[in-house]
Amino acid sequence: MKSVPTIEKYMTTVPHTIGAEQTLEKAIHVMNEYRIRHLPVLSGGQLVGILTDRDIKLVESFKDVDIKKVKVDEAFTPDPYISSPKALLNEVCAEMVLHKYGCVLIEDNHKLVGIFTWVDALRAFDELLTTRLKN
Repeated sequence: MKSVPTIEKYMTTVPHTIGAEQTLEKAIHVMNEYRIRHLPVLSGGQLVGILTDRDIKLVESFKDVDIKKVKVDEAFTPDPYISSPKALLNEVCAEMVLHKYGCVLIEDNHKLVGIFTWVDALRAFDELLTTRLKN
């Protein structure tokens, strides 16, 4: 039987990030440009949270909100799920399912080295089904 791969095999390396002091307008621009839905948030070079398209939609739903003035640090989710690149794929996916996380931030020695989203999970699932379940 083959061993379970680690998350580093399927994570997206060098994820796009946003500074906590940036505006939501800038975050939306980055998300649209790179066709992504999750942005790790940095403050002083340190990871402080995650900003998702859902966070932005929530803020935009409030009356009289100007996305040109609202800062990322007013909208992001602090304390995101963080994992090691050596964590097992099945354990990370189980945690994502249990808590309904859309992504996991991957840190190595307190440095952001990747992001693992449900799209990455589907890519892993496809590869594993294709390569491991062949007759």
